[in-house]
Amino acid sequence: IMSAPLTFTGKVVVVTGAGGGLGREYALAFGERGASVVVNDLGGDIKGGGKSSAAADKVVEEIKSKGGKAVANYDSVEDGEKVIQTALDAFGRIVLVSFISDLIHRVHLRGSFMVTRAAWNHMKNQKFGRIIMTSSAAGIYGNFGQANYSAAKLGLVGLANTLAIEGQKNNIHCNTIAPMAGSRLTQTVMPQDLSESLKAEYVAPLVLWLSHDQCQENGGLFEVGAGWIGKLRWERSQGCIVRQKNQAMSPEAVRDQWDHICDFTNATKPSTINGSLATLVEVLSRVETEEGVAPNPARGAAGAPAAVGRRLPEMTFSYSHMQCILYALGVGMSTRENDHLKFLYEGHEDFCVLPTFGVIPSLGSLMDGGLGSLPGLNIDFTRLLHGEQYLEVFKPLPTSGTLTSQATIADVLDKGSGAVILLDVHTYSGKELLCYNQFSLFIVGAGGFGGRRTSDKASPVAPPKRDPDVVVTDATTRDQAALYRLSGDWNPLHIDPSFAAMGGFKAPILHGLCSFGFAARHVLKQYADNDVSRFKSIKVRFVKPVLPGQSLQTEMWKEGNRVHIECKVKETGAVVLSGAYVDLHEHPTRAAVDALKSELVFAEIGRRIKDLGAEMVKKVNAVFGWEITKGGNTVAQWTIDLKTGNGALHQGPYSGKPDVTFTVSDEDFMAVAQGQLNPQKVGWGQELESAETAVTVSLPNT
Repeated sequence: IMSAPLTFTGKVVVVTGAGGGLGREYALAFGERGASVVVNDLGGDIKGGGKSSAAADKVVEEIKSKGGKAVANYDSVEDGEKVIQTALDAFGRIVLVSFISDLIHRVHLRGSFMVTRAAWNHMKNQKFGRIIMTSSAAGIYGNFGQANYSAAKLGLVGLANTLAIEGQKNNIHCNTIAPMAGSRLTQTVMPQDLSESLKAEYVAPLVLWLSHDQCQENGGLFEVGAGWIGKLRWERSQGCIVRQKNQAMSPEAVRDQWDHICDFTNATKPSTINGSLATLVEVLSRVETEEGVAPNPARGAAGAPAAVGRRLPEMTFSYSHMQCILYALGVGMSTRENDHLKFLYEGHEDFCVLPTFGVIPSLGSLMDGGLGSLPGLNIDFTRLLHGEQYLEVFKPLPTSGTLTSQATIADVLDKGSGAVILLDVHTYSGKELLCYNQFSLFIVGAGGFGGRRTSDKASPVAPPKRDPDVVVTDATTRDQAALYRLSGDWNPLHIDPSFAAMGGFKAPILHGLCSFGFAARHVLKQYADNDVSRFKSIKVRFVKPVLPGQSLQTEMWKEGNRVHIECKVKETGAVVLSGAYVDLHEHPTRAAVDALKSELVFAEIGRRIKDLGAEMVKKVNAVFGWEITKGGNTVAQWTIDLKTGNGALHQGPYSGKPDVTFTVSDEDFMAVAQGQLNPQKVGWGQELESAETAVTVSLPNT
């Protein structure tokens, strides 16, 4: 497998600035390996003036002469849509884009350049100058949805580095800072204590020092915020030579040595271009003498396994009835519904807290518990996605109190494109265990460390392959996310339109755990009459986001004490929660359910439907609902569907309106089934005859 050649057959590549230099080489290489290439070049001179098609045309002809496919494009990259349209018109799609040149950004980068240029000669004449460029973390590390901004901000670092070199002989020093400071915008999306810790006054002292004539720092890059300052520098792996003397260098050789190329063991820290060039000079020498460079040892997977089993610092969460009510409102409860009042009014005789409030005390372990500080978890948490959530409640949660949570890294999985961290959080009241959460967190780009792909600590589930038994639809409000975040998830993605846009969303999105709360209370009402003591656990997988104001549609399938659920956006049909279920405790009045004789009858009915269902559907064409009572209470519900498909039997109410509904005690039901009681005496009348015609049940003599 490793020796197979790399091809780009079927791929469409756009290469800008491809009329010469690196761009030309990229275009030719893609063409030789089967790609369809759009060769973009404005054909201007080195100052950006003029325009000519000759350069692009020449490269296109070179590709075609070797049997490749290519077309030319002569538009400026400022007209990016025209460049891409050429690819679509010629080849029907676009797969890869390679940029070789672009214009300078006119705000962050050009603005800084123009101001510096205006001051430069004055600084030279006085033999002193200090320049502080302001970059950002988005420029240094990149950030989703901020391509233009990030490019400009990192461009400032490059500009500052060159100015530092050019200005040094005249005592002109240039440094760059990447600050994090509170502002009018962040005040609306951060807790007050966090915003207070990010005051601009905690950045200014660094600027003052770097501007002082005593400070000899030059060409530095610093992150600063909340009273903390750190200096950044480049790090480079030892690398690996992937060619030999008098032999061509191939992409296969690069692929085969990729682990060694990316191994940062004994990494170097070059600080000047001379240091970089010195390595290349050494490489050329080694190639000529055929010495080569010994690669570093294989990286292995030493980091991630070291984190498994590690505990995070214990977290404390204090709350009152106010937080319980706020959470209930956040997941859509309303005084419009009478049975919601016991979750919204602290004076209600049955005042209680929703079971899914159990996720709230555990959030501190994720957000404030130092998850990223553990050994082996050297990852970028700005790329974190909440994949799955499991919550188990061991007893109804108190409506106020102080709880402690202990978090442990249960497992770290290698999914290739990312890593999955399973974080177990146990929450206690004193020494009594109240609830258990497992967060499944997907970290984009953190995979490839050689770990296991699956864990016995997480298992998938799927709903039954039939129409849902019940469907509940509930509208969220425009302010749903703004309300839910008050329960402790302050991520600005859910409130700030500009921050949401950086994440690629057209508007702030609803918290996944808010949808989780909606779905859980739908099940609690439908199958447990809002009795929180019957709630045992819930498991969901987060699939797609919801926009506040959209309607959530929860589909439910009941099988015993487990209710499978799938949640969708009603307006779009997009699945929001999948692989989900809620487990319920048995109803207290079902203590004697094990003795329900009717279950034997329904089991036999189910077997007969499997054998003769199609024939029964043709003959009957009706849906029968059964409510079995004991001691005056309904203890079981069954549906016999002889109207759709090949017929079906399931436990629980019908999702629509049955053609006939029977309510009967368990004792009378068995008496009728055994022929010991006339159906007329229990009030079934002619309705039962159609049911008996459909399914004739006789119990075994035993």
